[in-house]
Amino acid sequence: MMPLTILYVGRDADITVVMNRLLNAREEWTGICVCSDEEAISVCKEQHLDLVLLGNGINHGDEQKLRTTLSALRPGLKIVQHYGGGSGLLYGEIMSALREEG
Repeated sequence: MMPLTILYVGRDADITVVMNRLLNAREEWTGICVCSDEEAISVCKEQHLDLVLLGNGINHGDEQKLRTTLSALRPGLKIVQHYGGGSGLLYGEIMSALREEG
């Protein structure tokens, strides 16, 4: 089975490093972690994504624009807010998001 590709977009570089480690620690996931909307849009154009996690620090206006842009590039792409927490919470959040019907 191919690993799921998960894009994390956050504004805090330190948290982004941690998220990269957590997402890539599991064989069944490939994590791509970026700090800017431009990078997120570029990744979305270039790679298949299964899920996008939006991290802390993204203001409401930027979040809405990013959701709209990514959804236009990849209709049906699951985009969820990630509020932080331990790796167990992250796993549950991702699995829950993937189970939901588009």
